[in-house]
Amino acid sequence: MTTEQTKKKSKLRYAEYYDFQCIQDRLYADSGRGKKFNKLIELIVMPENICLAYRNIKKNKGSLTAGTDGKTINDLEKLSEEQLITLIQRKFEWYIPQSVRRVEILKDNGKTRPLGIPTIVDRLIQQCILQVLEPICEAKFHEHSYGFRPNRSQQHAIACVHKNMQLSHLHYAVDIDIKGFFDNVSHGKLLKQLWTMGIRDKKLISIISAMLRAEVAGIGFPEKGTPQGGIISPLLSNIVLNELDWWLASQWEEIPTKYRFNINLNSNGSPNRGNKYAALRRSNLKEIAFVRYADDFKIFTTSYQNAVKLFHATKNWLKERLGLDISPEKSKVINLKEKYSEFLGFKLKVVKRGKCSAGKNKGKPKYVVESHIREKSIKKIKTKLDKLIYAIEYPKGNNEYKAISNYNSFVIGVHEYYCMATKASLDFRKLAFSSHKSLKTRLRKRIKSAKEVKKNKIQLHITNVIKERYGKSKQLKYVRGIALAPIGYIKHKYPMAKKRVINSYTKSGRAEIHKNLEKVDMKILHYLMRNPIAHKTIEYNDNRLSLYSAQMGKCAITGKVMEIGDIHCHHKVPKCRGGTDKYQNLVLVCEKVHRLIHATNSETINKLLAELNLNPKQLKTLEKFKKNLVLVESC
Repeated sequence: MTTEQTKKKSKLRYAEYYDFQCIQDRLYADSGRGKKFNKLIELIVMPENICLAYRNIKKNKGSLTAGTDGKTINDLEKLSEEQLITLIQRKFEWYIPQSVRRVEILKDNGKTRPLGIPTIVDRLIQQCILQVLEPICEAKFHEHSYGFRPNRSQQHAIACVHKNMQLSHLHYAVDIDIKGFFDNVSHGKLLKQLWTMGIRDKKLISIISAMLRAEVAGIGFPEKGTPQGGIISPLLSNIVLNELDWWLASQWEEIPTKYRFNINLNSNGSPNRGNKYAALRRSNLKEIAFVRYADDFKIFTTSYQNAVKLFHATKNWLKERLGLDISPEKSKVINLKEKYSEFLGFKLKVVKRGKCSAGKNKGKPKYVVESHIREKSIKKIKTKLDKLIYAIEYPKGNNEYKAISNYNSFVIGVHEYYCMATKASLDFRKLAFSSHKSLKTRLRKRIKSAKEVKKNKIQLHITNVIKERYGKSKQLKYVRGIALAPIGYIKHKYPMAKKRVINSYTKSGRAEIHKNLEKVDMKILHYLMRNPIAHKTIEYNDNRLSLYSAQMGKCAITGKVMEIGDIHCHHKVPKCRGGTDKYQNLVLVCEKVHRLIHATNSETINKLLAELNLNPKQLKTLEKFKKNLVLVESC
């Protein structure tokens, strides 16, 4: 399971922890039926939604980045749950956003991308709005849009591109690059699109309008554009381009036909439109397909003439409907039999591979997808590898193990993503030649091969991930016995299309995503959520829910399922000794175990031990907890 998948599943569990999932399900279903929403603010300011928003942003690395007020998530976590809820609810009564901090991020081409970082409170407010708007919008979004949406990824977009090129035989691509998309979105048009989608709460629309026009520190008030860096910005950008998706769909797949056809289902649960497309082809209309990931999109068709017409039609539509221009240098028509087309870090074309054995194309040349990692991405990977190798040579604070771990994490990450390229092995082999040379030159005697390690009887340190992925590779190298992930060892994996049934806002869709919560008593979880410990921080009460789920509702010592009234949250390191309310410092135990941990009277200890009847392993764990309390008396 990838890190991205884990994050998405965590967000899904969070909504269930705070019992907000049923509201999101209802919004999704109502939106699909075309309902208009007039009272969304009431849902947004619900305590459950605010606590859920806090949980969702606190694990984000960006939560430690300060806005113009200098505050981070560390400032919010000190508040009690009641204080945080009151703060956010008051903000919504008369919302005025604080100024946005401007940061310039360096792009691959040497230019910079402006990021707008709202204050941590404004980010929390945006998250509250996002959790209510997302299910409404998801019911309206087109299935060929993949960027910044729940349960969708680059892999699904690449799989759709493969299908269009190889199975649908659409060998002409229209590549259109929108010029400064995020900086040129019309605020007025976006607000009208929200209204058209059924979001008719005027107070909410005025709040979103205020967010869009929030002052950028040192620059002023923007008249157009959605600030990159805001939590709600990706959703707003998808709302803007959703109209484009449906317009493109109306040019082919959504056209009604008088010819009858049967609808079958694909293996991933999506409708197989092959029969409908066969019926549409009888009408001699231009066949098209499209894939969009955020503002990066491709249109596919059957001939050069159709592609040129689509290019000009799309260019004009973007200008007239959305007020957006295209970049002439980056926008073009490509014959995929002759040239590569770039998309999401890959370059793709089709090559001749034998002849078709069946169907309407029987006897004709068969074309299959050939894909590489694009040159810019290879250059970026090489630059990053050089920096990581340098960090191993001169580790900060002499922490060599951490430097090697960072190197391994990066290698595994790029392999996980770029294994979708059919020629990934060839591309990484070229990278391996230069990186191995760099490793040998920089680390000299410190780096050893498997034979040298065995000969010198050096103790090996290989993580399960490295062993699983690269255990059979002869390219494995070791630094002081610690395994280095070989950059040249990669296996191609076909990109998998998204399963149609997977959906965060339906019960059947969530059942496909995870099954862990079946082991957790949701009634007790919701009781803990609705009955926070008074005078404790939001961090403490939120982590109490995480621990209940992680421990499957069982005591950390006895392993027995705990009931309401028997669940105690223990600080491993006491507060008086510098202990915090962080997740790592807390553990859930039953009442008797908690009393035993804190007990100092020998009679009480012996009585509780007799009642609990702990085994040697449980006694050892108990001993660790008690050790942390030895110095309590001296505090």
